[in-house]
This record gives sequence, C-alpha cells and structure tokens, in this order.
Amino acid sequence: MFSEALLKDYSRTTSLVAICDTNPKRMDEHNRIYQEKYGVKPIKTYGADEFEKMIKKEVPHVVIVTTVDRTHDEYIIRAMELGCDVITEKPMTTDEVKCRAILDTVERTGRKLRVSFNYRYAPSRSKAKELIMSGVIGDVKSVHFEWLLDTTHGADYFRRWHRDKLNSGGLMVHKSTHHFDLVNWWLDTQPESVFGLGSLAFYGKVNGERYGNYRPYYRATGSAGAKGDPFALDLRKDDNLKSLYYEAEKEDGYLRDQNVFGDCISIEDTMNVLVRYKTGAQMSYTLTAYSPWEGFRVAFNGTKGRIELEEFEKSYVSAGNSHISDGVSKSKQLTVFPHFEKPYRVEIPEGKGGHGGGDVLLLEDLFGARKRKDPLGRAAGHRDGALSILTGIAANQSFDTGVPVKIKDLLDLD
Repeated sequence: MFSEALLKDYSRTTSLVAICDTNPKRMDEHNRIYQEKYGVKPIKTYGADEFEKMIKKEVPHVVIVTTVDRTHDEYIIRAMELGCDVITEKPMTTDEVKCRAILDTVERTGRKLRVSFNYRYAPSRSKAKELIMSGVIGDVKSVHFEWLLDTTHGADYFRRWHRDKLNSGGLMVHKSTHHFDLVNWWLDTQPESVFGLGSLAFYGKVNGERYGNYRPYYRATGSAGAKGDPFALDLRKDDNLKSLYYEAEKEDGYLRDQNVFGDCISIEDTMNVLVRYKTGAQMSYTLTAYSPWEGFRVAFNGTKGRIELEEFEKSYVSAGNSHISDGVSKSKQLTVFPHFEKPYRVEIPEGKGGHGGGDVLLLEDLFGARKRKDPLGRAAGHRDGALSILTGIAANQSFDTGVPVKIKDLLDLD
C-alpha cells in the first residue's frame, strides 16, 4: 500500500529511496514488481542488519515501519534517534514496556510518529463519527461492538507469524487495536479499566481433533495431507504468495502456510472484553476468528437514542491479492433510532480502494502536498497508538489473571 502510493500517486512530491528487510529474495521480487508496474529503476535494498547504514547513507526524512509487530519498537526508536520521522503500521507495539520506550523516545527526540489507522478514514466509520459529534443521540453511555473474522481471513492469522503471541501480542493487540482505536476516537475518550475472557476454542490441534478438522500435515503447500482441506493454503496457486513467500523460503525458513489445526498456537480465537472509559461510557466487545462471514456490528446507546452500523466485508488473504480488496464492503447500513421518533437510515458515501476508501484518504493525509483541516481528527499520533494497544494489552493480562486491569497500572498517560 505504501510503496504503491510513493511510486505512483505521490511520485511528484515523494520518493521511495530504499527498502530494508530480512529476506533479500523478497526485496528483489518487490523490485521486479515495481519495475513492471511503474517502470522505475531498482530501489536500493538493505538487509535488516544494515538499517543504521541505510539511514546514514540515504538520509530519508521518514521511515515507514511494516515489520513483524514485536520489532516495531526497535525500528521506530532507532529511526527517531537517527533523526527521522516515522509512520508505523498498527499496532504501534505489543506490550506496555515497549510502548513506554517509544513514548520516551518521541519526547526525547522531538520526532513525529504517525500510526496508520486507516479504519478511521473509511466512509461508514467517519459518518458514524459525524453523527456522534452532532449530538443526535446525546451523550454515548454504552457501546456494543462485535467483529467477525471468517474462515478465510480469520484462519490466516493462524497460518503465519501471528499465531505466536510473542510476535503479535495476539489478536487483541494485532487486530483489535483497530477497533479499540475506533471507539477511543468515536467517543473522544480513553480506556480506564478492562476485563476480558479469551481462549483458543476452534483452531489448534486439540480443537481440530475434537471437532473433526485435524489433518496430519505441518504446512499445506505440497502436502498430501492437506488435499481437500478447506483451511489449507497452497502458496503455489497465487502468483504473489508464490513469489513473495514460497520461493523466498530458502532465505529465512519462514512458512506462510502452516496448519491452522497444528501445534504451537499461542493466540486466542474467541475473545470477549468489557471496557470502562474515562467519560463513564462502557463497551462490550467480541472478536471471533472463525465466523462464516466477515464484518462487524456496532451500536451506540446515548441519552437521546441509538445508532447502529452493520457492515459485511469481502474476505481476503493478506498478500494474496491487491491491497485495494482488503476490507472492502459488500454491504453496509447505518441507522439512527431517536427516542420517541421514527428510526431513519443515513446514507454512507461510496469510497474507492482498500478498506472502503479509507486507504486512499489515509495516504492523502500522509503523503499529500496540501495539508487540509479535518474536523473529524482522523490523523493518529503516538498517543492514539498507545491508547489503542493498551486496551488489548490489558485484555491479554485479564485473560491470564481473571481480574480487571486498570490502564494506569500498565502505563499512566495522564
């Protein structure tokens, strides 16, 4: 998403000067794609151990961090210390210790850190924000938020590096950071306390055997045991997955197609969370990673009525297609239920591109030459990044202890 924007839509005002990765074959493949699609000369490449060398030699203004979640803090901090501003993918990092280190570095260096929360920019979520800001339902007192990942997209987190909680912080941090950020932004508040229940109830070997889904293979591509398994991903059947992962395995041994009903999965697939916010509002939140359909339902209960937003999304496999199909809606509906009056539908503008048009607007905000005022305040900084992950980090801690967690006990941002 970022490289295409820099090489195509914003090539007159920005330039992609270098890429850095652990896998040289993957960088070469990206360069092949860049040349084929945009006719550009090969972008300079650097190994992960050459990050500091790259910064000193290329002198970029901004570093964009899209690494495995557990290493975000390392590159964010090193980039800022070397004099660069940073744009990072969500989540900003995976635990409160790393989060504190990032915030301290921002304060010490004075560099700018942006977190790419594209969900804020999607037309349906922006319209919900407008309605809440207008006061049409008064003060929001409670939120019910249900997010469903299906057996294509949801299962994909259990095939790759995300399945190890050390890498991703689990779905409460890696995925739900988007959703927790939305609520913080929608309500213009921050979380105060969190209680959660989470379990691995569907994926994993034990559950696979229990429900008749287990098949004896470690990775799907080329495995006889994976034939006929609807959960198996054959990397050879998609050109992007084949070139970026299957043919790059020999460089680092990373397998992109592990058995979702195999061993060594440490993340949850069934999660329920209660959150209290500083405004006194409460949220009940559910994330399920094995639903028959993909999308979400959210309801806001206010002192003057209720808003409901429901959205069905197209399923996808990350890197298995163009990013413009990520999170694209198949249908959506936004309804206001005022007290003592008839409910009414609210029209949602149509957006083009990934995440319902949110990606396009985010990229304009990040790379556009003209900075525009945004009454919705969609641009997200380091504090927003911290507040979103702290809800998930607290939920993970509550999963383990069985007791509520106060955010200020993890990290006091006041």
